[in-house]
Amino acid sequence: MIDTPITQLLGIKYPIFQGGMAWVAEANLAAAVSNGGGLGIIAAMNMDRAHLKAQIDLIRSLTEKPFGVNVMLMSPYTKEVAELLVEEKVPVITTGAGNPQPYIEGWKQAGSKIFPVIASVALAKLLARAGADGLIAEGAEGGGHVGETTTMALIPQVVDAVDIPVIAAGGIADGRGIAAAFMLGASGVQMGTAFLLTKECRVHPNYKDMVLGASDIATMVTGRSLGHPVRSLKTRLTRSIAQIEKDTPELIDEMGRGALRCAVLEGDKMKGCFMAGQIAGLLKEEVAVKDYLDRITHQADRLLRGETWTK
Repeated sequence: MIDTPITQLLGIKYPIFQGGMAWVAEANLAAAVSNGGGLGIIAAMNMDRAHLKAQIDLIRSLTEKPFGVNVMLMSPYTKEVAELLVEEKVPVITTGAGNPQPYIEGWKQAGSKIFPVIASVALAKLLARAGADGLIAEGAEGGGHVGETTTMALIPQVVDAVDIPVIAAGGIADGRGIAAAFMLGASGVQMGTAFLLTKECRVHPNYKDMVLGASDIATMVTGRSLGHPVRSLKTRLTRSIAQIEKDTPELIDEMGRGALRCAVLEGDKMKGCFMAGQIAGLLKEEVAVKDYLDRITHQADRLLRGETWTK
């Protein structure tokens, strides 16, 4: 078993976070990950207080293990969600799409551990000084909203810049990725795309089929020119967005509105945005969460002991 500062800090078996993917990371999946030994995370996305409270109540009915909530700081409900997390004393809070500084002190006073998602050394230093307990450094290989620096380049620079644990994210889906992250100085990993193919993940079957059929070049990034790059599987929609970004970028927001929900819940291959990381081409089967976590940590443990990789 791999023991790191993250397992000790959070009281979890494996140093593996499940990413807070909007519309995907709901209480059932998060509970399965926590029960399997990792840290399951509910995506607050644009939920209001009542909807998120229902998700927190549900996960607490499904697991006694630690869990987290991911706060999207661009949400119009961020303030009420932040207050709810204090009242609920949520064990772990991760954040994205913004700077969580105004909320860190209150969350920490409630006993929560704070892990902001960052994509640069500058933001890593800022949030370490602000009191974050750890950082999730996400490279450009990941799915959804991404930065420009690759995981291989970002992780060691962030590790050297701060004195708190760093979680590596972006392009990790098996024991090789976990072992590599540790070699770069990380204390744990966060994975998102890989959990799309777990049996407990409730995304539409079309979404799973698209990930299963993905190749190494199946994803693309749109929105760079607007300052909001997003990585997703290549579809008619994403190719159209890429073309419009060159010609009439003001139309992109309208085209993309509701596209992720359309993919996750309806599996609409024409209108949906199927967010996935570059590692999608490595995923070839659907598997139960616990079996998956046990397998990849065993792989990583063997590699870190110097054994040769075998499938």
